Amino acid sequence: SVDYRLARDRTIRAYTAGEATRSEVCDAQSELMRNARECGTPLGLSCPICRDAEVVQVTYVFGPRLPAAGRCMVTDADYERIRRRKGRFTAYDVEVCPSCRWNHLLRTNPVV
Repeated sequence: SVDYRLARDRTIRAYTAGEATRSEVCDAQSELMRNARECGTPLGLSCPICRDAEVVQVTYVFGPRLPAAGRCMVTDADYERIRRRKGRFTAYDVEVCPSCRWNHLLRTNPVV
């Protein structure tokens, strides 16, 4: 597992210090925003940028014979289907604000 909290904190500090603009840190693509609204898991934290909304986690899995943009994981059954497949798969957990488009990679994990 790889944790990206230090990079996340560095990005937030850069924004707070005026070294990064809101458009630079709030740049989630349309598909990520749709998945955040439709199937994101609430994290119980307010957005570190806008402070107006609760951030959610969206998880994508990448690996053999999956779409180039990965597969969004919504349920435990989704993970079970991936685990039954042959090959190495990696899950990417992304924090997303459905309001201001903030997004940051939280961690990556092998799917086992």
